[in-house]
Amino acid sequence: MPNPKRKHTPHRRDCRRSANSKLDVPNSSKCPNCKLPKLPHRVCSSCGFYNGKLVVPKKIKQSTQQQDETQSNEVEKQ
Repeated sequence: MPNPKRKHTPHRRDCRRSANSKLDVPNSSKCPNCKLPKLPHRVCSSCGFYNGKLVVPKKIKQSTQQQDETQSNEVEKQ
């Protein structure tokens, strides 16, 4: 069985290994709703629309003032 006569340099070894790291970036398309790039055949991560329909509604963060008002309203109702 043949064996190498001399040791390969680290540069040659690393060049060979780096060839696998140059992978293609997946194709992206524009979301028709928000115009941001998204992967095809997937729900848009920014707006939650797919095929022109809302699939995943986004949660809206309330400010602390609005949270305090809603909590005080709930206490008054009880």
